[in-house]
Amino acid sequence: FISIAGHYNENRNNFFGSAPLRNDNNVYTTTVAPGANAAAPTLITGDVRTAGTGSTNRFPRSRDELPYSVGRCQIDVPQAGGVDAPATTNAPGASNNGSICGSSFDERYNPSNTANIRINSRFSLSDKLTLFVDPSYQYTKANGGGTVTGREQGRTVGANTYYGFFQSVSNSNGYYFGRDLNGDGDTLDTVRLLAPSQTRTRRYGVIANLSYQLNDDNRLRISYTFDRANHRQTGPLGYLKQDGSPFDVFPVNDPIADANGNTVHKRNRNSFATLNQVSGEYLGKFDDERATVRLGLRAPFFTRDLDNNCFTTSASGYLDCVNGDAQIAAYAAANPGYAPPLTRKYDYNKVLPTAGITYNFTPAASIYLSYAKNISVPGTDDLYNSLYFANDESARPAPETSDSFDGGFRYETGRVQAQIGGFYTKYKNRLASAYDPDLDAFVNRNLGAVEKYGVDGSVSVRPIPQVLVYVFGSYLKSKIQNDILTSSCSASDLASGACAVENGLAYYQTAGKREAGGPKYTLGARVQATLGPVDLGAQVKNTGERPLNDVNTVYLPSYTTVDLDLRYSLAAAGLDKTYFQLNVSNLFDEVYIGSASGGISTTSTYVNIGPPRAISGSLIVAF
Repeated sequence: FISIAGHYNENRNNFFGSAPLRNDNNVYTTTVAPGANAAAPTLITGDVRTAGTGSTNRFPRSRDELPYSVGRCQIDVPQAGGVDAPATTNAPGASNNGSICGSSFDERYNPSNTANIRINSRFSLSDKLTLFVDPSYQYTKANGGGTVTGREQGRTVGANTYYGFFQSVSNSNGYYFGRDLNGDGDTLDTVRLLAPSQTRTRRYGVIANLSYQLNDDNRLRISYTFDRANHRQTGPLGYLKQDGSPFDVFPVNDPIADANGNTVHKRNRNSFATLNQVSGEYLGKFDDERATVRLGLRAPFFTRDLDNNCFTTSASGYLDCVNGDAQIAAYAAANPGYAPPLTRKYDYNKVLPTAGITYNFTPAASIYLSYAKNISVPGTDDLYNSLYFANDESARPAPETSDSFDGGFRYETGRVQAQIGGFYTKYKNRLASAYDPDLDAFVNRNLGAVEKYGVDGSVSVRPIPQVLVYVFGSYLKSKIQNDILTSSCSASDLASGACAVENGLAYYQTAGKREAGGPKYTLGARVQATLGPVDLGAQVKNTGERPLNDVNTVYLPSYTTVDLDLRYSLAAAGLDKTYFQLNVSNLFDEVYIGSASGGISTTSTYVNIGPPRAISGSLIVAF
């Protein structure tokens, strides 16, 4: 058979509410005199910190504190001959900081256009030989990010004037155009502009399997996988309307150019991620089919081709994006310590064995054991950061490798299904990631050697054919094996014990700690019943507390959600394969921290508010 399926979707979402990880009522301010050191925070009497997504707000404590208000703002009207600033004025009754008009998470668009086409095929070449071929193509156009300040002047350094994007470690980023941006006839102004991180992906792939059935008890399978993705990552700028909303959520459609007609980008790179993998598997049944053995071997060959058109100015990936060949040459001569625009190729490959066995003591009871060796190569964002280095090992980031073991017991009858299992994984060069909404990218950190282990189990019972009761739970433990070397310890990290100095070297105190982000446990239950043409279901799930950082000084609280679902069959109306589906998620509108971008020692950050109650309905028709 051959089947073809396709999908196309356009989303014009925005980032969901992201509130500060703070729960106090007091509002503080810090005043620093010119040339003085930072002053101690001073309590503003009479002010109470309220729920919201601004920098002075706190996380909502209940659904009664939502929805909070996000005031619209008005961009200043340009005035010819005057020095217009990017600061904005608030609309009547608005409470947001006008200087970041359009930049609050609630106002940041996160649009995407996605499409794919998938082909599945199966060819019986003989009664023993079967070929499966599954090609696919995926396309994505998406971005995310806030607003920035655009300067109508050029950036003058010494005798040269440059146009483009220039980034500093203090995040005081500058966009220089050298031309009138707001149409007032002068080039004296700074103007607020839309500046998301844009990504366009074209991905081609094919998976081919050839299976040979030696006899009823033995089968061989060989496979080939090809995957090639082209990622075009740019950062063009677009204009904002008077209320701070964008004219076009995709600035790449009509990007703003500098005085020489070149598009100004905050990043400008093109990469190809390619995988060629061959693998083989043997499956055999023994002892009157009580024992099933799987032995496998795969050999992936990863290639990363990077083309960076900006200067890399630090090991953290800070960029200066200069426009024009002459300006690039002058900038390179003036900054010999920066990595100029360049291309680089990375290759990763490894032979990875797998093995597993299942043994059935009775038709209902069995045990299983398995082992797998895996590899995870660094993402393109990390590889681009490494372009700053020329020849040392930092220029070739190491891949993550792991050895995973798991085993357990299963019991299955027509009325009861139960299983309990344990797992243990040992990582080398563990790559932990956190999403950065400003960069619209995942930022990785290498935790070195990490051990992760745990246990999970479930039991489902069907006391009568119409009712199913299901309970499940898991416990997870991860342990970072060593302290992580860093350049220096901040005063706050020293005071909290998150960082220490030994023999002149600074270390984050991560040895023996959990990885950030993973819950300690999950517990849940589900009840499902069939009443004639109606299927009803309800489930509850509790997610345990999660460490925000790898030094485990801050934990995110646990939370519980309840979901409902209903399916109504239209078979009585003559539509045997048609039904109506209704789902209610977060039934009691629980307010909780859905996710957070942690790090090694993160203590203060913005965290994402979990989705509120939502109701969705679908009509599914089959013919």
